[in-house]
Amino acid sequence: MEWHACLDEYEKLVIRMTTPRVVIDNAVCPTATLVKVDSARRDGILLDAVQVLTDLNLSIKKAYISSDGQWFMDVFHVTDLNGNKLTDESVISYIERSLETSFPDRSHGFDGSTALELTGTDRVGLLSEVFAVLADLQCDVVDAKVWTHNGRIASLISVKDCNSGSPINDSQQIDRIESRLRNILRGDNDIRSAKTSVSLAITHTERRLHQMMFADRDYGRKPVLQCREDSPVVTVQNWAERGYSVVNVQCKDRAKLLFDVVCTLTDMQYVVFHATINTAEDKAYMEFYVRHTDGTPISSEAERQRVVQCLRAAVERRASHGVRLELCTSDRQGLLANVTRTFRENGLNVTRAEISTTNDIARNVFYVTDAIGNVADPKIIETVREKIGLGELKVKELPLIYHEREEAAIGVGGAVLSLGSLVRKNLYNLGLLIKSYS
Repeated sequence: MEWHACLDEYEKLVIRMTTPRVVIDNAVCPTATLVKVDSARRDGILLDAVQVLTDLNLSIKKAYISSDGQWFMDVFHVTDLNGNKLTDESVISYIERSLETSFPDRSHGFDGSTALELTGTDRVGLLSEVFAVLADLQCDVVDAKVWTHNGRIASLISVKDCNSGSPINDSQQIDRIESRLRNILRGDNDIRSAKTSVSLAITHTERRLHQMMFADRDYGRKPVLQCREDSPVVTVQNWAERGYSVVNVQCKDRAKLLFDVVCTLTDMQYVVFHATINTAEDKAYMEFYVRHTDGTPISSEAERQRVVQCLRAAVERRASHGVRLELCTSDRQGLLANVTRTFRENGLNVTRAEISTTNDIARNVFYVTDAIGNVADPKIIETVREKIGLGELKVKELPLIYHEREEAAIGVGGAVLSLGSLVRKNLYNLGLLIKSYS
């Protein structure tokens, strides 16, 4: 570390003590890489550490967190998405540089584009209408994330002017965009809660989506989809002797789960002092010892219920509902409007979407269900793929219920299918899979 000439020894000592120290160890654990972080405690440091790891699409298999007093110590057991240790030196170096920054820049610009924030009531075809309006107003969508939960939708959409390729700065044009999108989001009965706005920069795209849905109170609305057996279980108890509230979360494990939970606790003004995170097979078990930012534990039953509701919502917002479809093709004006219109015309509802454009190549991910949130018919999925392009739109992930249905179809109440029908059914399903992954 190089020191500026004017720094005295005391200032150097302060810098040494406040700068996080990071150790990345591949020798201790046979199945994961250990990322150890020691630092003086400051607001948001846990979220910063988790954010760095999840932005690299790393899986956090275990974590031990302690920050009593003025010191913060974390140990994360991480792997890549294939379950392997980290061996890429550029990734390891990036983690070290990012975590060793005392006060990392949490802002996220939009690189020459204009960011739109949208919230409103979700419905079949809404995304199609949004993209159609943007295309009509000569807006080119370069990046977008869309979440839906409990009948609500939140979206961050980054756009440029189609003709100039520049950000949209004209105030009258921005007013037109906001007005038309707000009318679409309102529908027939959503006058008050439909919102559109322009954001110059945000803390973090996915954290902002959590904040938007939290402000929209999606956690307090009636679920649209029926609760499944894998719904998150959240409990909150007070440990009076130590002045902590103990929050337990048990749910199906998935990518970025810890980020979603820590992000929500942080934005609800709770500080995590200790935590243990563990995963076993496809389950995640998380325990957090928290206090308010003023040092007090959760003080009422109403607050306890609110924490339970909000953490359930945080886990569910990013959970995958429906068939995962991936679109990879040359970007062109009106592409998203055409694709989502095809979904709408065939009764498919988009429950989550991730839109990105790099070097004029569109790489988009959609999760789709039928109009009422049930699993989409495979025949409809194939029809949509044929209309959009079998080589461009591919099925990448099928819900577990597809396999459950296949097992149930073999025999119900003692009924047995004929050998011929079983053979035909398996050949048909094999054909679908071959086409999907070709």
